[in-house]
Amino acid sequence: PLPLPVGILRLPRGPDASGSRGFSRDPRQNSRQNSQLFPGSSPALQGARAALRQRFLRLLGRARGRPARFSLWSGIRVDAVFGASDRESAAFQVDSLRTPLGVQGAALLRASDVLAFSL
Repeated sequence: PLPLPVGILRLPRGPDASGSRGFSRDPRQNSRQNSQLFPGSSPALQGARAALRQRFLRLLGRARGRPARFSLWSGIRVDAVFGASDRESAAFQVDSLRTPLGVQGAALLRASDVLAFSL
């Protein structure tokens, strides 16, 4: 059997002459580019976002083992015991999930399905 030829995928070159694929080695230039791309991203706004993110992560850390109610986009409300969240908060691990169909011992809820939750 003859080997089949395989095509090679080549990424395009970056916008500058160095070929860095859009990333500058100078951090001052990166911040200038970011401020041009996102005009509302001032240092004060970034600080406020960082503080809110930190508060949210602390809330998730303290929520372990507490009863929680999740409102899903489909209009269903479910009760559970909060277990954990992944780093990006893309999924919530819960125990004793009480749904209209019954109780699940453990489950993962996708954050994209959750409209709101309360502890």
